[in-house]
Amino acid sequence: MKILAFGASNHSASINAALARFAANRFTEKFEPNAEVSFLDLNDYEMPIYSLDREKATGVHALAQELFARIGAADALIISYPEYNGSYTSAWKNIHDWMSRIQMAIYQDRPLLALSATPGPRAGAGVLGAVEQSAPVFGADLRGVVGVGGWSEAFDPAASVLTKNENASALDLGLKALAGPKA
Repeated sequence: MKILAFGASNHSASINAALARFAANRFTEKFEPNAEVSFLDLNDYEMPIYSLDREKATGVHALAQELFARIGAADALIISYPEYNGSYTSAWKNIHDWMSRIQMAIYQDRPLLALSATPGPRAGAGVLGAVEQSAPVFGADLRGVVGVGGWSEAFDPAASVLTKNENASALDLGLKALAGPKA
């Protein structure tokens, strides 16, 4: 099984990239020891703001095509979405818009575990609500949604562990669903 994991953020110290990495490692430790995990950095996919005029002039950006291919090569996805003003980051939304010009089903029917880590108590409720509504429309087989609020207290980076049992249990349920057959 090939897993593609990333934080949907261009922040160099993204807590969502950390959560995606933690979840992918936990997936191989607890559920699929033979899984092949690939991580990506959204900064490697920076491109101009999408516009129809730009697409007509130059075609679909090559980086959008590259990321679309990486999603297509994966068997499952673990994506952790930061919440910016109650929704997606502009970096992810722009990449999403470019990829949707290749095919509306950008997730290509791949199983998806959607995560969010936030410093505040809402645990990404706004962005995860948006993911729940839109990801299936864009071709995701959404297997789970897990938010972790109060990140600085909820995750111990030195030990690489979620410190609250409810967060670890919720993540494990999502990872188990990701490993299982289509619902």
